[in-house]
Amino acid sequence: MARAVWKGPFVDGYLLKKADKARESERNETVKIWSRRSTILPQFVGLTFGVHNGQKFIPVLVTENMIGHKFGEFAPSRTFHGHAADRKAKRK
Repeated sequence: MARAVWKGPFVDGYLLKKADKARESERNETVKIWSRRSTILPQFVGLTFGVHNGQKFIPVLVTENMIGHKFGEFAPSRTFHGHAADRKAKRK
C-alpha cells in the first residue's frame, strides 16, 4: 500500500542534514547512509550516496529519473546465482 499523499514522502531527518552538508562542501565525496527506506528528493540530484546493503556501501549517483523512488531500490541486498535446475541441465 502506498503512503498517504497528505503525509508527503518519507525521508529520515539525518539524511537531509547530511545532504545539505555535502552540497555546502562542494566536494564530490559519497554520503554514507543506512536508510534504504527513504525517498529520493529533488534536493539529492547530483549527489553520490553510499547505500548500505547489509555488507557494504553501494555508490548511487542520484539523477532526475530517480526522484520518488527509494534508495534501497538501487542497492540490491541479495545476490542471484541462478536456478539450481539450470545447473543440473548444463551438466548432462
